[in-house]
Amino acid sequence: MKGVAGEGKMVFKFTSRMKWLLLCGLVLSVFSIFSHLLLARYTYGGNSEYQASITIFSWRPVFENTDLSSTHQLFRRLWGPVKQLESLHSQANPRGIYQAPLPQTNGYIFVRIRGGFHEIRNSICDVVVVARLLNATLVIPEIQSTTSSKGISTEFKSFAYVYNEDQFMAALADDVKIVKTLPKNLKGARRMKKIPSFRVSRSASPYFYLHHVLPVLTKHSVAELVIPDGGCLQATLPPNLEEYQRLRCRVSFHALKFRDEVDELATAILNRLRASGRPFIAYDPGLTRDALAYYGCAELFQDVHTELIQHKRSWMIKRGIIKGNLSVDSAEQRLKGLCPLMPEEIGILLRAYGYSWDTIIYVSGGEVFGGQKKLIPLHAMFENVVDRTSLSTSWEMNKIYGREAILPDLGPKAPPVKEETKRKAWKLSGPRPRPLPPPPPRAKYPYNIEGWWGWVAESDNEPESTVMELRTNAHKLLWEAIDYKVCVEADVFVPGFDRDGKGNPSFASLVMGHRLYQFPAAKTLRLDRKIVANLFEEIRDHLYQVNQTWIISVRQHLRRNILEGLTEDLRNSRPQSFLSFPVPECLCKAHDGTVKSTNATSTTPRAQVLASLKVTYSCPAWMHDDIAYSTRDKDEEEDPDEDDSKSMGSFFWQTSETQEAGFGEVTSKDDTPMEDQEELEGGER
Repeated sequence: MKGVAGEGKMVFKFTSRMKWLLLCGLVLSVFSIFSHLLLARYTYGGNSEYQASITIFSWRPVFENTDLSSTHQLFRRLWGPVKQLESLHSQANPRGIYQAPLPQTNGYIFVRIRGGFHEIRNSICDVVVVARLLNATLVIPEIQSTTSSKGISTEFKSFAYVYNEDQFMAALADDVKIVKTLPKNLKGARRMKKIPSFRVSRSASPYFYLHHVLPVLTKHSVAELVIPDGGCLQATLPPNLEEYQRLRCRVSFHALKFRDEVDELATAILNRLRASGRPFIAYDPGLTRDALAYYGCAELFQDVHTELIQHKRSWMIKRGIIKGNLSVDSAEQRLKGLCPLMPEEIGILLRAYGYSWDTIIYVSGGEVFGGQKKLIPLHAMFENVVDRTSLSTSWEMNKIYGREAILPDLGPKAPPVKEETKRKAWKLSGPRPRPLPPPPPRAKYPYNIEGWWGWVAESDNEPESTVMELRTNAHKLLWEAIDYKVCVEADVFVPGFDRDGKGNPSFASLVMGHRLYQFPAAKTLRLDRKIVANLFEEIRDHLYQVNQTWIISVRQHLRRNILEGLTEDLRNSRPQSFLSFPVPECLCKAHDGTVKSTNATSTTPRAQVLASLKVTYSCPAWMHDDIAYSTRDKDEEEDPDEDDSKSMGSFFWQTSETQEAGFGEVTSKDDTPMEDQEELEGGER
C-alpha cells in the first residue's frame, strides 16, 4: 500500500511540474507575441498603423527605398492638385430667398426605387427635389429588388441597409419634411393598393409633377412613385429652379452618409491605404456585363464571356432596351470610344504617364466582368494593386452585412434514381444491342450558373436568381459604397468607363462629380477613349516596346484632358445626370489675393475651359480665411504641368530585378536614355 501511495505522490508531483512548465511556456509565448506587435507598430514611427496591420491583412506592399518629396516637380505633376482649378470651392447653400418647408404639406410622397448603387443614389436626390417642388412630406425611400429580398439582414433593411436615416433627415430638415413611415391609415390603403401610383422616367419634367402628380396628391393626400431607371427628374432645370440644383448637391454630398458600420470600414480601408505615407490611385474598371452588352463590346474577351455578353444583348433587344443588331463590330465600337478600356491598357497609360511600378492602385467595382484574370496584366505592371478584399478581413465584411439567416442548400438537385428502377428498365428494354435513351434534362447546379453558365445554350431566358444570388446583389451595394468613399478620397482617380448598361452615367461618373464638388483641384484623369483607342492601335503589335514619341503623345493627351475633359463631361454627362457634373450651380470662385486668377482675355485652351464652366459666384466672406490658409505659399510654386523636361523616367521597369522579370524596354531611334522632349516640341498647345 505504501508503495502505491508513493508512486501516486510521484505522479502527482510530475504532473504538477508539467502544468507549471506549460503555463510558463504559454506566458512566454504571449509575451513574445506582444513584443512582436509592439516592434511592428513602433519600429517605423509614422507608419505604425500600417505596420501593425501588415500581419493581419493579405496586402504586403513593396516599395523602393527612395521616395519623392511632395515638393518635387515630378511628384507635383503626378499627384499634385490642378492649379487652374484651385480657385474653385464647393458651396451648395441657398443663395437667394429660400424658405423652410411649411408645416402643412400637400400630402405624402412614398417612393419605391430599383437599380444599382448609382441609380439608387440618383433617384434619392431627385425625389427630395420633387418633394420640395410639390411641398410634400417625403417618406424615407424604399430600396427594392435587392435589400428587400429574402435572406438579407434583419438588422438593416431598405434605405437603412446602405445609408444613415437619422443623418439624412437631420441634414435636410430645412429643405423638406421627412418621416420614416406613412400614417397607419395610409399604410393600410397602400397594402390594399388603393393609393395612386406613378411609374416615372428619369427624364420627367417639373411640368409633369406640377400638372399631373400634384392634383392627385392634393386629392388623395398621398402618391406613390415607382422609379426603375435611376432618377425621376430631368438633369437640366430652368434657370428659375437653380436652387433645386443646389438642393440636389446638398442631398448627394452632405445628407447621404453611409450607415456607421459601412462608413467605419471605408475609413479603415482609407487609413490602411494611406498608412504607408504614399499617395494612391483609385481605378474603376467599369467592366460590367450590362454595359458591354449595351454597347456591343463582346469581342473584347474572346472566351465564354463573349457568349454571355451576346446573350444579354439579345435579351436587351427583345425588351426594347436597345435598338440594333445582335452582332456588332466590337473593334469599330472601341475605336469610337464606346467600349471600356481594359485594365492592361490602363496600366500602360499610367506607366507611360510616369507612375512607377510601386504605385498603390486601388481597384474598385462590385463586379469586374471577366474575373481576376483580366487584372493580371495590371498586377504585372504594378506591384501594389489592391482592393477591398485585400485591405479588410472577412470578419469586418460580415459585420457590415449584419445578422443574416443561415440559408440551406436551395440549389437545384438532380432527382435520385432508385436502383430497383434501373434494373427493371434494363430487363424490359428489349433485345441487345440497342441505342441509349436520351439523357434527362441537365439540372442547373450553382457552379454551372456562376462558373460556366450552361443555361446559355439551353434557354433564351436567364435562370431565376437564387436567394444566395439576391443576397450577393445586396452585398454589392455595400461593396460599392465602400469603393465610392475610397474613390472620392483618392489622390488620383482613373475611370475605365463612365457609362452603365442603359447608356447613362455610371458609378465612375458619380465619383467624378463628387470629386469635382468636394475637391475641384483633385487630379482626375478624364480619358478620351476614342483618342486613347487610336493611340493603342498605333502600337497594337508591340504594346510593351513603345517608342519615345508615343509616350510623349500619351502624356500630352492625359495632361491636356485633365482640364479639357471637363468640357466633354459638361457636354455629355451633365445633360443626363446633374450629379456627375454639378457645375456651376454648386461651386463658387475665390477672389482672394493669394489665389492666382486666370487672365480673362486669355485665349488659351485652359482659359476657355475655365470660362466654359461659368462659375461666376464669389465665395462668401466666411470662406475667405479658410481659402487664404489653404492656398498660402502656393502662388510662388512653379506649375508642374508647364515643365516636364526632367521627369521622363523608365517605362516598364525601375530596377534591374524587374527587367529580369521579363518586362520589355522602351525603345527609341538612337537607343539612348529617354528624355522628355515636350518643351522642345512646344509642350501643351
